[in-house]
Amino acid sequence: MALDFLAGCVGGAAGVMVGHPFDTVKVRLQVQNIEKPLYRGTFHCFQSIIKQESALGLYKGIGSPMMGLTFINALVFGVQGNTIRALGNDTPLNQFLAGSAAGAIQCVICCPMELAKTRMQLQGTGEYRLKSKNYKNSLDCLVKIYRKEGVKGINKGMVSTFLRETPSFGFYFLTYDYLTRYLGCEVEDSYIIPKLLLAGGMSGIVSWLSTYPVDVIKSRLQADGVGGVMQYKGILDCVQKSYHGEGWRVFTRGLTSTLLRAFPVNAATFATVTVFLMYMRSEDRQLRGDLSGCEAGPVIQQPSSF
Repeated sequence: MALDFLAGCVGGAAGVMVGHPFDTVKVRLQVQNIEKPLYRGTFHCFQSIIKQESALGLYKGIGSPMMGLTFINALVFGVQGNTIRALGNDTPLNQFLAGSAAGAIQCVICCPMELAKTRMQLQGTGEYRLKSKNYKNSLDCLVKIYRKEGVKGINKGMVSTFLRETPSFGFYFLTYDYLTRYLGCEVEDSYIIPKLLLAGGMSGIVSWLSTYPVDVIKSRLQADGVGGVMQYKGILDCVQKSYHGEGWRVFTRGLTSTLLRAFPVNAATFATVTVFLMYMRSEDRQLRGDLSGCEAGPVIQQPSSF
């Protein structure tokens, strides 16, 4: 459990640094006013942010995911590993159930974290320009929201976060398990790193594709009211108004930047976690003199099941 915690922290940090610029672009595309769009697409959004706010603008709101990654990754890898062991058999269904359990539980931290991240990413842009000095950092953002709206305020978007995270993490771990088996990721394989990167990256893509429309709704609900006007009464109202106002394509807005982000982020995260666990556990066994036990099975399975 301790190694799962440490590996999750290291892997999560790598993933956040690689992927946050793409996430900033995704959020801005998802919530921009369709009548007065600031960005024509993913690459134009990247260019505009760098031109107007410098490269640091792409890292707005990074403090929130960095603060939360320790707890989130500890929960995700810890819960997933313990659930697999509790279920007994390492089957595809159990991988999905274990991943779903991990996704559901980490929503408690993920939702407030993403709320702060979204608010920070939107500061000083478009209709949110007047609020550009509202929050100093992610922690200040959460504190101010709590003082104004209480516990309910900092958990805004919790239901939509739960609906997104639960199935997506199920597909996430299921895909990684399947691909590492299919690719034959053996410990002594000289190509193990590229294989782990491919498996991790594809797992991230599958995970996002499985619930992306829900993520659009979550972002809109968490951004709602920042400009002073509440547009949505809830999830269904947001779905209906978004569809009637912008058509079905609204549910794919920002998908390109999300998928561009998903592959490198999850490739870095899973590969880092897996290699870290392999190294730490082999070192531990060597210290105990159990050199014969340093080899894992014929296939690299989930990091938490090493």
